[in-house]
Amino acid sequence: MHHRRTLTLSEKLRRHRVALVTGIATFAVAGTATLALALPQNADPADTAADPVLAGRPQLSADAFASPAPASSAAASASASAASEQARAEAEAAASASASAAAQAEAEASASASASAQAAASAKAEAAAKAKAKAEAAAKASAEAKARASASAAASASAASRAQQRPSLTATASPSGSNSSSSSGSSSSAYSGTPQQIAAQIVPAGQLQCFSNIVERESSWNVHATNASSGAYGLMQALPGSKMASAGADWRDNPVTQIKWGLQYMNETYGSPCAAWSFWQAHNWY
Repeated sequence: MHHRRTLTLSEKLRRHRVALVTGIATFAVAGTATLALALPQNADPADTAADPVLAGRPQLSADAFASPAPASSAAASASASAASEQARAEAEAAASASASAAAQAEAEASASASASAQAAASAKAEAAAKAKAKAEAAAKASAEAKARASASAAASASAASRAQQRPSLTATASPSGSNSSSSSGSSSSAYSGTPQQIAAQIVPAGQLQCFSNIVERESSWNVHATNASSGAYGLMQALPGSKMASAGADWRDNPVTQIKWGLQYMNETYGSPCAAWSFWQAHNWY
């Protein structure tokens, strides 16, 4: 599809000037032609003599043509003047039309420039608004991410602090060392079987599964399990293992002592074995 090219203001003015000059020239030629036709033409006497028809006719003297000449010249002059006035009037009309067209073209160009400037300003304002909204969204997302990171760091620090500050379990005071030893030995002899079976006899039924889940993952029910890097020991992976001495002097080898210590530790630190198991699932330690 061909698009018609829009004329500029200078091109429009040039075309109007060309049309005006052409119109004036046309009217001048027309006026000259009219004047030539209006002037009288005298017949040549030689032509009259050569023509038998003209020779046979009565000839008028030059004086016969003398009187009408002034009237004929006046009429021709008036006609030429009228033609000149008409041409001038038409030229003025054409000039006025050209000036009006030029003014209209200038007004249209000004309106177009104003519309373009307004469109550019609107586009600039819209782009600025979009950029501002995008910056605000990015700032909000950054603030939320920072808040989440701070919360996570605080939770981790709190958990690590609690892990480092685990209270050492204290044994119930006894009247004498011999009584304590004999009491420990007698309480241990009340339970028998594998460590799992002993745990089922000591831990409340509603907490047994949670307790077993932790022991299974910490030591696989190995009474002598030792962590080579940290030194944690026993079924409960007490750190250090000597903490379990608060439940009995035989903490190194006796599953009953280790299970009792572990149950007491979970109850005092987390409230119950199931609460301890929930913490373990979130942190892989308790």
